Amino acid sequence: MSHDPTHLPPDLPAPADDGACAGLPGTAMPALSLPATDGRMVRVDQAAGEGRRLVLFAYPRTGRPGEDPLVADWDLIPGARGCTPESCAFRDLAEDLRAAGAEVMGLSTQDTAYQQEAVQRLHLPYPLLSDAALELTRALRLPTFEAAGQTLLRRFTLVIGNGVIEHTFYPVFPPDRHPEEVLAWLRRHSTVRHSTGTA
Repeated sequence: MSHDPTHLPPDLPAPADDGACAGLPGTAMPALSLPATDGRMVRVDQAAGEGRRLVLFAYPRTGRPGEDPLVADWDLIPGARGCTPESCAFRDLAEDLRAAGAEVMGLSTQDTAYQQEAVQRLHLPYPLLSDAALELTRALRLPTFEAAGQTLLRRFTLVIGNGVIEHTFYPVFPPDRHPEEVLAWLRRHSTVRHSTGTA
């Protein structure tokens, strides 16, 4: 049976909270530009614009229908499986998230060409940012794991307002329901905090 990245098995292991994102709220985003699937270089500290939020959801890697997973035990790695369902769920709620004052972007360590295929195939209305050089990952000490010699981001979401991380969601599980959780948070916190943050 071929691998179907759109399907979530019912017995996936849930990731534990290891505290890897606990220190991020209140931190200023670095003035880094990352390549996006829409052809832009996106400054992550200015991506959403004044008075709006950026919902930046990080994921390990999207797969392709019929393509074998990166490693044989991919489904046994807590939090690894589910990038395609999560991306599609953000797609389906993109207008609601925008109405709640937020722009959506995805983030992974895959290269832009691989990400562009996913955007086209899944009809994503938002860009994916590539941190293939691990610039942002290292600057913020973002949580990662290794698989098949690749450094992959763990699944988490940053809510960024005026260039400062306001809130983090970590761990994220189940991934396909997570965008609803983000939307509920945005609706409860309708005003962007004005904070200088910390480096």
